[in-house]
Amino acid sequence: MNDTPAVALGAERQEFYDRIGAHSLAPLWERLHSLVTRAPVTPALPAYWDYDNVVRPHLLQAGRLITAKEAERRVLILENPGLAGQTAITHSLFAGLQLILPGEVAPAHRHSQSALRFIVEGRGAYTAVEGERTVMQPGDFVITPSWTWHDHGNDTDQPMVWLDGLDIPIVRLLDAGFAEPANAETQVVTRPVGDSQARFGQNMLPVDWTPTTRSSPVFSYPYARSRDALTALARNDAPDACHGHKLRYVNPASGEHAMPTIGAFMQLLPGGFATAPYRSTDGTVYVAVEGEGETVVGDTTFRWKPRDVFVVPSWHWHHHSAAGEAVLFSFSDRPVQEKLGLWREERGS
Repeated sequence: MNDTPAVALGAERQEFYDRIGAHSLAPLWERLHSLVTRAPVTPALPAYWDYDNVVRPHLLQAGRLITAKEAERRVLILENPGLAGQTAITHSLFAGLQLILPGEVAPAHRHSQSALRFIVEGRGAYTAVEGERTVMQPGDFVITPSWTWHDHGNDTDQPMVWLDGLDIPIVRLLDAGFAEPANAETQVVTRPVGDSQARFGQNMLPVDWTPTTRSSPVFSYPYARSRDALTALARNDAPDACHGHKLRYVNPASGEHAMPTIGAFMQLLPGGFATAPYRSTDGTVYVAVEGEGETVVGDTTFRWKPRDVFVVPSWHWHHHSAAGEAVLFSFSDRPVQEKLGLWREERGS
């Protein structure tokens, strides 16, 4: 069979593509298979960061090389190896570990991006949000909603480290980012410590209050309360096959996720418990809080201990197992996917 006509047609098509490309046009039929896929496809890879042996020494060296004021935010980015150069841990989320040394202040600013802080090391430093400070302890979950003034300070004699999670890639995708520095390093404190918890965190709301944002009016969720809730749940119910005992942080004004773009979760794995295989469309970042165990993601096994961080990309089969009782914190873009009707999960047996 003579294939000259096919070769000639291919050459003619390529000439056509080159010609229309000069007018910012392109043939969808040449790209459709990579745009509309049968299942999620992500370049993000499973990845793991050993906090004590790898990350912490580098973080402390960064503390000797640059001040918190110079850096504005002294953070080591946790960059997914499949997303090199993109400053992202998943396609939609940023993660990094931030260090504040004794006596330092991370200057006040605000930005369009929403942020969470999960406290990894140290006790007693503060985050201030819109005039209210919260004193932070390991395991606390703290949020800084979009376009709120916030600064951090460490009045203790020990380093303070937390995991930052932000929706930077989402805001970047939408070209919706703004940022503004404050005219002072720290904002004026206008409300006492614990004020937002008293107003909004007791299953009650001020009688005439109405929400003005989609984020939770409670910006600090203490680990002690989260841990007590998990303990009670474990005492009263059998573990879920895929999650163990798992709770999500909520906005008490709406019952929805605490942040509109990032969902946060805490789960307890009983000693000796192994979860069934599971996958979902939201790529998820995990931090080991208590205990030791391992997570298998496809063909990759991560053996974790307290303060280690790992990421499970979108639609990757994975399962956890714990030696003794263990607790994992996690966050993902699930709220966005749920609002858009895109979120999907699959449970293995």
